Amino acid sequence: MATKETKHLEQVDKHFEQVDKLRHKFMESFVDYWQHYSSWNSWQFWFLVLMCLAPLVALYFLIDRKKAMHIGFFGFNVHVWSSKLDEIALANDLWDYKYKMIPYLQSSFSLDASFIPVVFMLLYQWTLNYKKNYYIYATGLCVFFAFLFKPALVAFEIFHINKGVHYWYLFIAYIIVMLLSKLITNIFIHFQEEPKNPLANVIQQEELKTPITDETEENE
Repeated sequence: MATKETKHLEQVDKHFEQVDKLRHKFMESFVDYWQHYSSWNSWQFWFLVLMCLAPLVALYFLIDRKKAMHIGFFGFNVHVWSSKLDEIALANDLWDYKYKMIPYLQSSFSLDASFIPVVFMLLYQWTLNYKKNYYIYATGLCVFFAFLFKPALVAFEIFHINKGVHYWYLFIAYIIVMLLSKLITNIFIHFQEEPKNPLANVIQQEELKTPITDETEENE
């Protein structure tokens, strides 16, 4: 048994080293590509910088300060889920980004950390303030991102979608982001409105029962 386990661990280590070398080689190759074609000597780089900074500046002036934590939490969810779905798609070679602001990140920092979350945040804030249906307007935003915005990035060769992959894939991904972000935000709002944890109430009741039992035993 010990020999089999040792051989297995050796195979794991050997295979992992091979994968690690390929990953390092790929990263070195991509950084070299970025320095030649995608860094500050290209207009696409400065376009991505603008796409990153402009939404943050707009958010600073437009966010409702009274709902800042609420809107910010929702926006953070959009950032997390859009980044993760983007990484899954990139890992499965569904699409890719020819130009990036930061070469060491797999997904697009400008889009997933700024532009997309901020647009969703401002839309969400608008639906809250004017009592609009979030799901209808957010679905419309998903249509815009999937069928208008991303094709425009393809036309500028910033975004590359591989053969056999339809823009419906992007639409589904944005719908998932839209729904998960709202669901998790709603859950935490519920926790805030119901501050008492049901489990804490049970423990408190048990603690209240304990002294009464002890007193009864002493009297007996």
